[in-house]
Formats: sequence, C-alpha cells, structure tokens
Amino acid sequence: MESQRNLLIAGLLFVSFLLYQQWQIDNAPQQPQITEQAINTVNQDIPASSTAVMQNQLNSQAQRKVVTVVTDLLEISIDTLGGDIVKSALLAYPLEMGSADNLQLLEQLPNYTFVAQSGLIGANGPDASANGRPQYQIDQDKFVLEAGQNAFEVIMTYQDSQGITFEKVFGFNRDSYRVDVSYRIANNSDQNIQLQMYAQLKQSIDNPTEESSMMMQLYRGGAYSTQDDRYSKYDFGDMADAKLKQLTTGGWVAMIQHYFVSAWIPNGEQENVLYSRMIGEDDAAIGFKSEPITIAANGTGEITAALYTGPKLQDRLEKTAPYLDLTVDYGFLWWLAKPLHWLMTFFYGLVGNWGFAIILLTFTVRGAMYPLTKKQYTSMAKMRQLQPKMAALKERLGDDRQKMGQATMELYKKEKVNPLGGCLPLILQMPIFIGLFWMLQESVELRHAPFMLWINDLSAQDPYYVLPLLMGASMFLMSKMQPSMSTDPMQQKMMQFMPIIFTVFFLWFPSGLVLYWVTSNIVTLIQQTIIFKQIEKANAK
Repeated sequence: MESQRNLLIAGLLFVSFLLYQQWQIDNAPQQPQITEQAINTVNQDIPASSTAVMQNQLNSQAQRKVVTVVTDLLEISIDTLGGDIVKSALLAYPLEMGSADNLQLLEQLPNYTFVAQSGLIGANGPDASANGRPQYQIDQDKFVLEAGQNAFEVIMTYQDSQGITFEKVFGFNRDSYRVDVSYRIANNSDQNIQLQMYAQLKQSIDNPTEESSMMMQLYRGGAYSTQDDRYSKYDFGDMADAKLKQLTTGGWVAMIQHYFVSAWIPNGEQENVLYSRMIGEDDAAIGFKSEPITIAANGTGEITAALYTGPKLQDRLEKTAPYLDLTVDYGFLWWLAKPLHWLMTFFYGLVGNWGFAIILLTFTVRGAMYPLTKKQYTSMAKMRQLQPKMAALKERLGDDRQKMGQATMELYKKEKVNPLGGCLPLILQMPIFIGLFWMLQESVELRHAPFMLWINDLSAQDPYYVLPLLMGASMFLMSKMQPSMSTDPMQQKMMQFMPIIFTVFFLWFPSGLVLYWVTSNIVTLIQQTIIFKQIEKANAK
C-alpha cells in the first residue's frame, strides 16, 4: 500500500464526510410521537390570530408600548401586549466585523420574525381570553443595569375582569444571557382558578440573511431535550410533517443557528409538554406547556421559567440547563470534540490569540498521533521495498490474478509485511480530524477573532486566499516526498489533481479551519522527513 494511495484514501474519506453531513441534514429521521391524552390537545389553548382577537388587540394599541432593557451583555425589547420578548441584541457581538451595529438574535422585521412568546393559558389564563392577549401596564419605558448593580427585575401588571392580578416578572443579572420569566398571581376572586404557562420560540422558516454553502452546511431550526433524550434536532421540515409531542420532567426547547441559540427552560421539577406547531405557511414555533396549577380563592401562586438568548458558550450553557451545551453540535464525535475544545481554550488562556491556540492544538494532536504516523510511513517504506519483487512476480505470472494474489500473500508473509499497515493508522486518525473539523466549525470563540496580518476573522474565509494556497502547496510537497511506485495512469492523474481539488474546497472554508490544515500539513512534512531519515539509516545499517 503506497503512501500516495493512502493520501488519496484520506481525500476520498474527507469528501465522503462532507457528503454525509449534507445527507444527514436532508434525511434526519422523524421523532417518535407520544400518544398520551394529556398532550394530544397541546395547542388548543395557545393564542391564535383570529380576526376577533386581532381586532381586540388593535383596540389596545393606544396603551401598547415596547419596553427596553439594557444590561452589560443584552439589550432586550419587551412588548407590553402579551409581554413577549421581541428583540435581543447581543452587545458583545457586532453584526459584522467592525460594524457599530450589534447582532440581533431575536427580532421582528417586515420579512422575518424571531420572537420569544410566553403567556398563561388554561381555564382562567388571560392569554386564552376571547378578548385577546393581556395588555400589561408598566410605568417606565427603559431599564438599565447601572454600575455596581448586579441584578434587577422588570415587573408588568395586568388585572382581569374578576379582579385577579397578574404580574409578569423579568429578572436580569450581570454577565448573563439568561432572562428569568415568572408569573406571580394574586387570586382576589372567591373561586379557585386554574392556570398553566406556555412559552414558545416563533421563527420565520425563511431567513433572508442566512448564510450557508455547499462545503459548510449550517443547521438552523428547532431542538429539544427530555429526560429520555438528552438532545434531538427537530427542523422546520419535521415541524411541517408532524407536530412534536413529548411529555417530560424538566427539559427544554430551542431554536439554534450557527454560533447562537435561544432556548426556553421550564421549571425542572415539573412535568412539561414539549410541542411544535406551524403558524401559517411562513412561521414555525417550538415550545412547552407546564403542568396546570390551581390557586385557591384569595390565594397566591407563582410559575417560573427562563429564556437563554445568546452565544453557544459551553460553560454558560452548562450552567443554564442540563444538556443545553449539546446545542454546540459536534455530531456523533462529540466525545472527541469536547476535550479538543477544552484544550484549545486552555492554549488560548496561555497565548491570548485563537489563531496561535489552533496552531498549538495542532502540534499537540499531531504529536500525540506520531506513533501512528511513524507506523504508517514505516509500513509504506516496507511496501516500497517490495516493489521490485512484486514486479518480478507480475512478470513471471502474467495476468493470472488468482496465482498473483496467492504469491503476493506468501510474499507478505515471508517478508513480515502487513499490507494494511499504512492504511489502518490513517483510518484511525480520521475521527480525530473530523472531530477537529466540527469543533472548529462550531466554536463561537473564533467569530471575529483576529489572528495576525491580514487574517482578522478566523470564522471567515481568507480574503486573499493565501492560506488555501499554502494548504495546496504543502499537500503537493507531501505527495512529492512520497513518490508513487504505481504504474496506473488513472491513479497518478488523481494524485496530481488532489492538491488542486482540496485547494478549491478550502477557498470558502473559514480561515481557522484552513489554518489548522496548513499547520497539520507542515507538521506532517516535518514528521515525514524525520521518519524517512530514520528508515534510511536503518537500511544503511
């Protein structure tokens, strides 16, 4: 097995991996449906946009307003009609490199909607009223987290015709992307009341600003977690085909996209129904309904939940909800990608530059795999040494494939050569390469992170294509250091074009990924030189 053939195998495996990624996105299996009677009516009480409701809401426009809340990390807009969060701007993340505008994760535009809705439904829920959603009252239009202040609450109030008082409370904390949303209910009537909370993320299926490419397929859609299924995607196609119905204790629902996530987290001790629904033809929603609570006459009660709207930072997600960090989607190789991410973060703490952290990570990984690499190239060298004997066998046996195969296996046995010795180490290394690929693709830390010189954003492609060209050149040098003994003209042509094909692929890859590949090729060239010199010395002796 020749070294160039192994390089070809590596290239085909990598291309197959990219094709598999796309197939996985297009053919994700449907999730099983739960048939409990408690969840078959999951959407019955959730507010709909009927003509009567819309008319009643139009009548409330004179009182309606949007309240702005500014913390050190978030700028939130809350609509007093229903108390929905209709905007979340991430103050630490500009929309584009060098832009003065912040990225808006939740927003409401003429051609795109992504909002976090919540309310109280059930027999006495104000959001299930025939008059439409409640118009909350609040005195201030803007709240700001002041210097030295670590937390505050924004409280909106509503009183229905029976005198029941509802307070919708939004809690904000310094250095946090979490918003605590709770309802405090004072039942001032002389009868028991029953309520339950619903919360959902409503998003337009088509996003005019969405970016993706053939080489970088990025998921945007729903996801959820239950006590039996830690993390599962539920994309817009799934929502259109079948409504999600899952009964679980705790859990969460989310809308995820590249680098960012918005998630509703209900009370972890209560039983919740996770659901999805289509809203017209253009919008989809994924949400939860809490278990109903009963509040006695002249009694009080409270229902709590939380909303996370921010970047996919694993440490923050882990603290927010169990398994929410799995929205940083590393695929089936998450068990490899997570320690690699930890190691890259560790190196960043040492050098303070994500580009150099990637380089140190690459040296570490390639160094750890050196025994496999040495075994691979040593096996290749032995195979090359057998080429004259293989040629003699072919000349003696001609085109008799059966005899040629038997004679070849006897030769391998006599010379103590494993024909798979050069291929097996390469296959064992592929999961590590794929895990690194997913890890670097999903790391929000690389977004707008500068490296050096002209590379000022490791999540964007190289503007001058220098790194892809260096990658192609280093790959060409690797193939030259491993001269092919094959006489197959088709294989020789494929090997000649492989560096060109990979260079074209990598033109559109984020520069952080290409930097890893270039560094890996350089380390491999160094290792090849050392190993081949050792083999030459051994042969000379």
